[in-house]
Amino acid sequence: VIWDIIGNKQFCSYKVKTKNQNFCRNEYNITGVCNRSSCPLSNSQYATIREEKGQCFLYMKVIERAAFPARMWEKVKLSKNYEKALEQIDENLIYWPRFLRHKCKQRFTKITQYLIRIRKLTLKRQRKLVPLSRKVERREKRREEKALVAAQLENAIEKELLERLKQGTYGDIYNFPVHAFDKALEGQDAESETDSSEGEEEVDDEDVGKREFVADDEVEESDLSDFEEMNKLKASSDEEEEEEESSAEEESELESEEEEEMETEGAASARKKSKGKMPLKGPFRRKRAYVEIEYEQETEPVAKEKAT
Repeated sequence: VIWDIIGNKQFCSYKVKTKNQNFCRNEYNITGVCNRSSCPLSNSQYATIREEKGQCFLYMKVIERAAFPARMWEKVKLSKNYEKALEQIDENLIYWPRFLRHKCKQRFTKITQYLIRIRKLTLKRQRKLVPLSRKVERREKRREEKALVAAQLENAIEKELLERLKQGTYGDIYNFPVHAFDKALEGQDAESETDSSEGEEEVDDEDVGKREFVADDEVEESDLSDFEEMNKLKASSDEEEEEEESSAEEESELESEEEEEMETEGAASARKKSKGKMPLKGPFRRKRAYVEIEYEQETEPVAKEKAT
């Protein structure tokens, strides 16, 4: 009676019509196809397999519980072992139609396969796709462009200010960080040093491996000048020796004159004058090295001088 009311040509809220076939959206349907043998509403004895949070259950409906809608479906938990679960299905549906037993096993097999695939995918690393709106992308791109322009402008302003400070445009009017200016100068000095060192290395490298031949008999002007300087040095050394000899003779003559004067003078005046240095007479002479001379004189006692 129920199938006649909700059959192919009648209305059913679970029915989905297509050009070739009709499908059923009822959660207890064992095949998903809308027909007389698979309809859970028109069959008083019915069985199906359902999966809840990775666990499979066997649902059974019999005519004896039709008057009690709250207890209409009997729920049996199946084992996770595939072979044991098939044995449980055979035991619970031992006297049921062969069509229902076969479809329940087929449905359990399909559910087991997709559970295995789910476990493999969860263990495997996968790419996570994050959706981005075009509006946000355009906004980010615009901000990056503005930040780039601002950075270039700041660099240009900094260079201009450093050039003005170097030229002394501002003088001592403004307070500015000296370390930034010194840093820029150090950078320029380092660049100039590297350039100069590179230039010197290039010049040195140019002369490397260059060969020259020099004649042995030829005498250069520099060699002649060296010989002339040597002759001059020898002549000057001879003149110095002659001057030393003449100065020694003069000193000996002065010493003899001083001795004669000291003998004629008295003992008291002789003691006083012996401490000092006798003034030189005659024309002005060049100063020589200071030489200290000590004299020993024998004088007669004072008493004898008074008696005479």
